[in-house]
Amino acid sequence: MQSNKLLHYLTLYIPFIVAYAFSKNAHISYLIAWLGSFFIFIICYKEVIKKLPSDLPVIEQLLRPVFFMQIVFAGYMSCTSIFYYLNTLGYEYITYVGNKNLLPFNIYESIANCQRLYVLGHAALVNGILVAMRYPLKQHYRIYTNSMSNLLLGISFFCLPLGYLTGKVGGLNQFSVQLSSLSFVAGTIALAFAIRERKRVNLWASAILFAMNMFAALSSGFKEPVIITTLLLGVFLLPVYGRKIIPLFGAILIALFFVLPTFIGNFRQMVAEGTDVATARNKSIDNIINNDNLIDELQDDNWAFLVGRLSEIDMFIRYTNSTPYFMPYYKTELAENALKMIVPRFFWPAKPDVEQLVMTRVYNAGVVDRISLVSAKPAYIVDCYLSYGKIGILIGLFLYGFIAQKISQISEIWFGGYFMGTAVMFAGLFQILWRGNSFEFLISAMFWSFITLIILQAILKARGILVRI
Repeated sequence: MQSNKLLHYLTLYIPFIVAYAFSKNAHISYLIAWLGSFFIFIICYKEVIKKLPSDLPVIEQLLRPVFFMQIVFAGYMSCTSIFYYLNTLGYEYITYVGNKNLLPFNIYESIANCQRLYVLGHAALVNGILVAMRYPLKQHYRIYTNSMSNLLLGISFFCLPLGYLTGKVGGLNQFSVQLSSLSFVAGTIALAFAIRERKRVNLWASAILFAMNMFAALSSGFKEPVIITTLLLGVFLLPVYGRKIIPLFGAILIALFFVLPTFIGNFRQMVAEGTDVATARNKSIDNIINNDNLIDELQDDNWAFLVGRLSEIDMFIRYTNSTPYFMPYYKTELAENALKMIVPRFFWPAKPDVEQLVMTRVYNAGVVDRISLVSAKPAYIVDCYLSYGKIGILIGLFLYGFIAQKISQISEIWFGGYFMGTAVMFAGLFQILWRGNSFEFLISAMFWSFITLIILQAILKARGILVRI
């Protein structure tokens, strides 16, 4: 029986093994590895390896790690490199335009190598999730409230100013991002529940809160907050309206992917020139609406985004070309530094600047120049590779999936089930797991998110909202 389970899990690694076997032919190896991630998605969701949770319909449990986190994390990591690959072949979208820049002689071997590492990481991630997955969970608590939208709005309005205030206090600023994220998630879900409950006051309050979050996302200078805000609203509205809203939100997301690169490019340029954030945001929107050459500009900007920003394989190639050939593996150094960064600066005044600490290995690998103002923090899989190569990726991504799944399950046990546990608390406090980050930022955020989870459970119990069964 145990040997059968092991064989099922080994199925996840077939794409990596086959791609590695064809490593002499870079193009075939790359395509096998790239398609391998879709193979992993299929065997996972077809329940070839392990039964998926059946305590809820799929559309009502999308924020569990096996669904949302895997799709966002692995999709972003493993599937987006196809645009970079097509670009090196001389294509722009489906049109051959030739290569405008001189390519390194071994570029296709480097792309194939990184894609093999990506599919290895995807397999290990899913392996960790599935090993840790145990459903149904025994419930120890129950949520008592007359109106779920009232409760969610209360959480959102409680956490929003608290997140701002903790960000201003040196000894508490590690709670700021988590509380702000929880406020955003709770407010977005409150909008969906207000629509379901047909409560006009709650609908207006949550709609205003959602609009504020959207304007804040547009003013952040990054594309992700806008896309995540829209995507989350769609996920939360699915149980209300069913699958009929999928085409609508699908079209909205596609439109955002085309428009945002141009908007963000204009926004960042104006801010860099000294324009205030609000003015830069409004002018960038006007430039989109009143642009006579909008289609051509959107096409150029979007292709540049797909090739250079959506996919991070270009940076990964630089790391794999430098380590271990010119820079040795870091072994346990990065993980040790990450554990040290958990300590608040309040207790460690001489604590190194985390950004500078992370950027040291970026400079050592030659990814960016030291005089550059660009921040190019390595992705989680890159730090795993820099630590121990393929073994580092295998262990690191397995632990990533395993720990994320365990935290989700703990949240459901502590907060009375999937909705408040995973959809609100896990999604709100552990958003960093959707995309990952370098070791130092990720481990510190996860630790303090878990502390916040404990504190919030105590508050809800004290208020009589969370009652032990």
